[in-house]
Order: sequence, then C-alpha cells, then structure tokens
Amino acid sequence: MRDRSKEPPSLPFHGRLLAAYEARHFKYKVKDGVAAITLDRPERKNPLTFDSYAELRDLFRAMAEATDIKAIVLSGAGENFCSGGDVHDIIGPLTELDMPGLLAFTRMTGDLVKAMRACPQPIIAVIDGVCAGAGAILAMASDLRLGTARSKIAFLFTRVGLAGCDMGACALLPRIIGQGRAAELLFTGRSMSGEEAERWGFLNRLCSPEELLAAALAMAAELAAGPTFAHGMTKKMLHQEWAMGLDEAIEAEAQAQAICMATNDFKRAYQAFVAKQKPVFKGD
Repeated sequence: MRDRSKEPPSLPFHGRLLAAYEARHFKYKVKDGVAAITLDRPERKNPLTFDSYAELRDLFRAMAEATDIKAIVLSGAGENFCSGGDVHDIIGPLTELDMPGLLAFTRMTGDLVKAMRACPQPIIAVIDGVCAGAGAILAMASDLRLGTARSKIAFLFTRVGLAGCDMGACALLPRIIGQGRAAELLFTGRSMSGEEAERWGFLNRLCSPEELLAAALAMAAELAAGPTFAHGMTKKMLHQEWAMGLDEAIEAEAQAQAICMATNDFKRAYQAFVAKQKPVFKGD
C-alpha cells in the first residue's frame, strides 16, 4: 500500500477568481479581465484610512494568484486621485500610538507597495487633480501613470514633520525620475504639475480630464488582450533587476525568456504570423 505520509502536500488551489470580489472601502469592478479600483471619497479628495490601506494590501496580494484579472486600473472618484492618509482617521490616531503601534502601521503601508510590485498584472494609475502623500506613493508604485495638466503630485511628508523615505519612495522614485529630481521632491514636499511630471518621466502621458479614464481603460484592455504571462514576467524582471549587475541581469532575462518561449502564447504568435493573422493570446 502506498505511504502518502511522506508525500508533499498538494496545493489547495491553482488560482483564484477575483471578478466577483466585493470591496468594502472602495469601488471595484471587472470587465474583460480589467479590474477597475476606484478610491471613492470624492468629498475629501479620496483619502486613505486604516481599513482601505489594509483592504488594498490584501486585494493586491490576492491578485498574485488571480487567473481572471489581466490588468488593473487604479483611480479616484471625482476630479482627484488621492489626498493621502486621512487627517482625522489616520494622522490624528497616529499621534497617540506607541512605537510598536507606529511600526506596525508603517510596515502595513509598506506591505501595500510590496503587494502592488509583486502582483503580475500591470497597474495603470489614473492621476487627475490632487495626488499627494500616500496617494503619490500609490501612483509611484503603479507600473504606468496617465495624468492631466491639472494633476498636482506631491510627496509632502516633510510638510508634516516626517522623512521623505516613506513606503519605498527613496528606492522607487529615483528610478522613475532620477536621483536629483527625486531628492528635490522628497526634501521640499512641493507639488509637481502635470506638465512637469510628464517632462520628468513620472507620467507616461497627459490626457484631457474628459478622456483620462477612457484612455487608461483602453490601455488596460490592450494589455489584457496581450500575452499576460509574458507581461507578468516583464514586470517581475523590471522589479528584480534593480539589484542585479549587468551580467546577472542578462542571465536572468535569458532564463525568463526561455520560460516564455515554452508558453502556448508564443506558439500562437508564430502560427498567427504564418497565417498572416493577428494572434489571440490566452495567457498560458
């Protein structure tokens, strides 16, 4: 008789379906593989609370195993993206916490950025109006950023007596806009306009306010229709190669590309090319 006690445990699931997820602290809907997350407190410029921080962290963690989500659009309701941590729901209570409580909070907010960077789906931030503090961090942690001329992006931690090194800002922001520009924003806490943000490379594109969300959803739909396994590999390598030397990075990319060459999407692309057709990718 076979001894199963020495066999490795089987995985409880091979994936997770998140199209039917019901969010409690923000709006969430899925269409054709694109998950739209909308921070929904427009009367306060969409600030974050302890609960919305934690739910966003948990949702992005779950995205790592989602088989039905191919791209993510992160936006704010009304004419603003996110004003950061809620002054009354977060800032005030933080002044009453002891050091273990403060560290638990800052680790939790950092875990949100880790979850955003670790999920394989490309994240597109839709930045209109105010994008400040933790809101600027959410935009920074996304993979692509679309904005408007009226966007106001500020890493304003020093304005409230804190360091600019919050939630990975000193690691991520210099890689997006350069060390000197990042240092200026993180030391001064000043706002960066939409035009400046595009010029500095923080925003990928400027759109009119009326076209912004539609442009982001169209970009997400295009990504969702692409080779999503390969997109996930691209995101992983963009993240991992920050800490690699060139030789190590080239070897890592050789391994990553060989894995992608074993996918069915790679075969589909070749077959479509031979047939002079557009490939239909399925993410496997």
